[in-house]
Amino acid sequence: MIRLLLSDDHPVVRAGMRALLEAEADLHVVGEAATAEEAVRLASGPGIDLVLMDLQFPGALQGVEATRRIRSIVGAPRVLVLTNYDTDADILGAIEAGASGYLLKDAPPNELIDAIRAAAAGESALAPGVASRLDESRRTADQRLTVREAEVLNLVAAGRTNREIGQALFLSEATVKSHLVHIFTKLGVGSRTAAVARARELGTIRAG
Repeated sequence: MIRLLLSDDHPVVRAGMRALLEAEADLHVVGEAATAEEAVRLASGPGIDLVLMDLQFPGALQGVEATRRIRSIVGAPRVLVLTNYDTDADILGAIEAGASGYLLKDAPPNELIDAIRAAAAGESALAPGVASRLDESRRTADQRLTVREAEVLNLVAAGRTNREIGQALFLSEATVKSHLVHIFTKLGVGSRTAAVARARELGTIRAG
């Protein structure tokens, strides 16, 4: 029996996943979390083999950092990311945080169930499209932004100033500027606007 924790802020999504998964004899949903903080708290207790983790939650704590915290727990459950987002930064951030797999919410039900079983067994469970994106990102490593650089550029895209970015990420303005220099160099651009446009074109940060 694989004991599951569903972590998603949408009740309808959790209800749909529960109905789908509990139709399988070897899958059992033992808990639900509507926030990333709740997911970390519940995953810290006994009786959970795998956490299905969304990336976007209300509040400060998001899915990647929640995954990192869960995987740092002694005897931690596995984490399988199930999300709508498929940028390089999201994928790389989740894998670097310790996720065993990464699926998009439009995956066929049988693909999701197979991925859950694989991830619970300690195997990698990447959606085919995600796996190809990860391979492509590794081949173009010279243009690949670090997770921190992607965070900085996402805030640039949101219209934040260097000071506001520093406050949001607990960085000095000088460090933010240093990250921007590295970003411009990697993307071959000379401005914030061009960096955002190029990163969106490459799928490095989320569009819109």
